[in-house]
Amino acid sequence: MSGMNTVELKLPAAKEHLARLKLGDVVYLTGRIFTAREGVYKRAVEDGAGLPASREEMGSANFHCSPAAAIEADGSYTVGAVTATASFRFNKWLDGWLKISGCNLIIGKGGMTSEIYKSKLVPNDAIYLTTVGYGTGALLGRGIRKVVAAHWVKELGLAQAIWVLDVERFGPFLVESDLEGNSLFERENAKIAANIEKLYAGTKPPTLARFGETDDKTDELI
Repeated sequence: MSGMNTVELKLPAAKEHLARLKLGDVVYLTGRIFTAREGVYKRAVEDGAGLPASREEMGSANFHCSPAAAIEADGSYTVGAVTATASFRFNKWLDGWLKISGCNLIIGKGGMTSEIYKSKLVPNDAIYLTTVGYGTGALLGRGIRKVVAAHWVKELGLAQAIWVLDVERFGPFLVESDLEGNSLFERENAKIAANIEKLYAGTKPPTLARFGETDDKTDELI
């Protein structure tokens, strides 16, 4: 990819600041974020619990992650490494979640699809930032400056609870979707797929294959 820029983004992020981000930009966040994954989405949206605190306290950047969190003997909280988790699992709750939370930044791993971005994120002026799922947890943890609050720890457990964090130069993340709903992954995969047949040109079909397996090399792309 060409033209990658590094952007220092202050939170909460205004729409005009998100509009300046381009697919593939490297982003570092400073301000307030909170963790929320499937347990929170189900409780807040499907079970009708809503948010456990005000939008002002929680912020507008939601990180899909598994935090290495602990409750200390004095009752204080510690969050060290934070490892991103796959976001596609949350699609069915996104409409309700974005309306309840008011989030305009969703952070996770793997991304979703441009169809999801355009139907769910775009109407809410939201974008998606992605990171690698493994190997970056400790790196991201260095950006955590303060654990502001924890919600639904008893109800959901440490990994699924909401952790509200103040962060500084938290990242790096990649801009996977923009305010028009375009997808970095889909754009780059299309470039690869256009030449995939050339890569396999002249090779023989496999001697052994699993039942139902295809020889169409384009089907191997994710």
